[in-house]
Amino acid sequence: MEVPDVAHATPELSAPTLNDVLVLARSFDLSLRARNRSPETIKSYVATVELFGGFLLVSGFPTSIDRIVREHVESFIADQLARWKPKTARIRYGNLQQFFKWCVEEGAITDTPMKNVRPPSVPEVPVPIISDDHLRRIFKSVEGTTFVQRRDAAILRVLYDCGVRLAEVTGLGVDDVDWDRQVIDVVGKGSRPRAVPFGAKTSQVLHRYLSARQVHLQSGSPALWLGAKGRLTDSGIAQMIRRRCRDAGVPHLHAHQFRHGAAHRWLASGGSEGDAMRLFGWRSRVMLERYGAVLADQRAYDAYRRLCPGDGL
Repeated sequence: MEVPDVAHATPELSAPTLNDVLVLARSFDLSLRARNRSPETIKSYVATVELFGGFLLVSGFPTSIDRIVREHVESFIADQLARWKPKTARIRYGNLQQFFKWCVEEGAITDTPMKNVRPPSVPEVPVPIISDDHLRRIFKSVEGTTFVQRRDAAILRVLYDCGVRLAEVTGLGVDDVDWDRQVIDVVGKGSRPRAVPFGAKTSQVLHRYLSARQVHLQSGSPALWLGAKGRLTDSGIAQMIRRRCRDAGVPHLHAHQFRHGAAHRWLASGGSEGDAMRLFGWRSRVMLERYGAVLADQRAYDAYRRLCPGDGL
């Protein structure tokens, strides 16, 4: 089926009905909130449904949920693949699956039009591990006694040591640092809490940051990480990492590269895969294999040299 040219299509406007996709998107939003799904999950799901509804409208396809068929969904996925990376299209495929499942549960339709729609394939793209040299240079760039230097050093050390997600770091509160157990309490995907341990160096830089934080104008805020205007956001921390990479003279890095590095160090040091799943908040071995894939060959070679099974006879 030919994918319509969305940019030039002329929509036929009509009054939306209760079964209209964009009307149902609002009810879907309320349902997700009632089920206490995470704000990021709700935002992603609802945004996809709204994109889908807009696509149907400008493409001249029906927007009533009971008139949507497999070809309409496949046209939307094809359009997403033409505009975005396969991973983005795959995420939106999964989001639509959840929406249509909800529509069936609500009785809006009797069956999902996605029953035989296959997900777009996503090429495996290994995330490069940050080299030790680059890490040393980044940590060197945040040495100092100013508030910003101590804050940035603490954030970077938590990312490096704990391997937590960017959203998990951003969501930390002052009370989420448990000094008795030496762990940070984070809330992961699916609103699942877990305790992540940190080491002596991370403890030291966290103490230094909290001392500097006491004189901040918004020190009474429950948020752990503070900027000039209050709590740091995901984008604020991402910008900080970009700035520190520039200061250190290293290529731009993303927060998830610290997470991949932490997973590799754990496995390379002999940590068990079961413990890795708990530490990094994975419920599926698929993620374990994906995160460990980058340097899996090197770990296998190192293990062979230690064991030397061929020297038995």
